[in-house]
Amino acid sequence: MLRIHFTHDDLTRVRIARAPDPLAETVLSLSLVQTRDVGGVALEGWRSRTRERLRPHLGPLFELATPAGAAEAPEAFLHAATDSLPDSLDHTWSLSRRRWAADLKVLEYLRPRTPRWVRELHGGSREWRAVVDRRLRDYHAFAVAPYWSQLLAAAHTERTLRALATVDAGLDGLLGSLHPEIRWASPVLTVPCPLDADIRLRGSGILVVPTFFWPEPLVMTDNRGPEHPLVLHYPLARDLATYRTVWAAAAEEPAGALVALLGATRARTLRAAADPAGTAELARRTGTSAATASHHAGVLRAAGLLTTERSGPGVRHTLTPLGQALLDDRPPRP
Repeated sequence: MLRIHFTHDDLTRVRIARAPDPLAETVLSLSLVQTRDVGGVALEGWRSRTRERLRPHLGPLFELATPAGAAEAPEAFLHAATDSLPDSLDHTWSLSRRRWAADLKVLEYLRPRTPRWVRELHGGSREWRAVVDRRLRDYHAFAVAPYWSQLLAAAHTERTLRALATVDAGLDGLLGSLHPEIRWASPVLTVPCPLDADIRLRGSGILVVPTFFWPEPLVMTDNRGPEHPLVLHYPLARDLATYRTVWAAAAEEPAGALVALLGATRARTLRAAADPAGTAELARRTGTSAATASHHAGVLRAAGLLTTERSGPGVRHTLTPLGQALLDDRPPRP
């Protein structure tokens, strides 16, 4: 077990992430797709669908993220906490050489046989960074992006419940209800861990992150140093009903004819706008950057499929009757 000791200052620095990070979810899912030992029946449908779409050129990703999951994954790919995969990748590639070196040191301790190319990646190889960047985007597009809007909806509901728990019962209500295997007895939080150890936060605080593509609690220190908050990932889905809600996105993915007409990303943008949203929200729902979402919304607007209206400091995108009819695969009402 891992025992996390809080000071008074740490208790004032407990934060709940707005949503899972798309890059971390993508990297963690790479581990799940390789093994049936984690996740059980709840992930089997997703695992089968994803495996059917794997191609040989994605091979390096499975050397980067092994079936051991976060225990052997490079932490540089798990800390971004941004709204879109492109932004998270930009954040990761912009990390300092010192941070990459610290990450490699930990990785080599956990994986003595770390592939040479992974070492070169951490050493700053532009060639390998370009390869990994492209492969992660390719994999994310079919393994994670089709479920992203439903995943974010589940995360939003979960964050609201956590906020209410904090209002009703304070931090005891929040930290004591994260997961059945996470125990809170002030001022110590106990989390399952292969090692028996103690961590003293000493004022750095903790960031609590709901995580969908890793079904067990996970604690991550920040390789930049002890002054940065500890990150506690806890499973967003703890029952089959939540998993089914997220997997339902697969059934709702735009039909082949719609994809052929609009393209996959534009078709996802059209579906994401079925519930009126701003540009940032469209980006989150489709797993794209705000610039990409804005571009596709503009194309759909020019085609008469959605409208865009000013809403406070931002805008609000809404389907037109024609856009709704196209999405529903029916003739528009006269």
